[in-house]
Amino acid sequence: MIIKPLNQNVGCTIEDVSLHSASQEELQQIHAAWLQYSVVFIRNQSLTPSEQLKFASYFGEPDVYPFLVGLEGHPQVTRVLKTPKETENFGGVWHTDTIYLEVPPKASMLYAIEVPEQGGDTLFSNQYKAYDMLSNDIKDRISSLQAESRSDLEAVSATRLNRITDSGKASSVSYSASHPMVRTHPDTGLKSLYISPAHTCSVEGLSVEDSRVLLTDLFAHQIKEEFQCRFAWRKGDLALWDNRCLLHLPLNDYQGQLRLLHRITLKGDRPF
Repeated sequence: MIIKPLNQNVGCTIEDVSLHSASQEELQQIHAAWLQYSVVFIRNQSLTPSEQLKFASYFGEPDVYPFLVGLEGHPQVTRVLKTPKETENFGGVWHTDTIYLEVPPKASMLYAIEVPEQGGDTLFSNQYKAYDMLSNDIKDRISSLQAESRSDLEAVSATRLNRITDSGKASSVSYSASHPMVRTHPDTGLKSLYISPAHTCSVEGLSVEDSRVLLTDLFAHQIKEEFQCRFAWRKGDLALWDNRCLLHLPLNDYQGQLRLLHRITLKGDRPF
């Protein structure tokens, strides 16, 4: 097994391992790399939904996504799909997955079934570094603040419409939760900035205007290029990322082409 850092910011690729037959030692190495690099990209796999679930279960308990029906027989596996006729891509805004839940998922896993010939890369932004690079004044200001995140904000809701139309659950429920703006990772002990441009809408205890100004500044800071990596997908790639310390953005630059991946999220714990 070969592990290579993607860049100095975040992410690594893992090659020369088969998840069908990975040993306990190899699984431990993948887990350690995931905690160290926050997102791992495992190349050249061939997995059924059952096999993907089996691998995901090594890292935690697979969960059910609140808005979409999963695959038949595998409710925890949902399709991340964009057809050649569609112009909107699923989740195509900077975000961390389902931060609007009281207990958000700790990790997400995507497995590439079909990818465009060109385009469709995913960007990830390291929120450990985003927090570290804040001024001490800002760190002090937000250290005890909580921010509200919602599932029904316009920009992110629009990215779900195509999938809710063809495989959504018969429910108009929206979700809302408040979490610390600075989160401590339960495994690494490191602090990260924990807000989501797609979902976070207000800061508790601040006026509407003060909240807007603070969040606008922090959103711009979170996605600075110096915190990012960029991953170019190939068919058979599997990515596993840590929602507790990353943002991600799937790029929508492959109009007229098919992109299909299978997603699993893993249950997390309440942010602190």
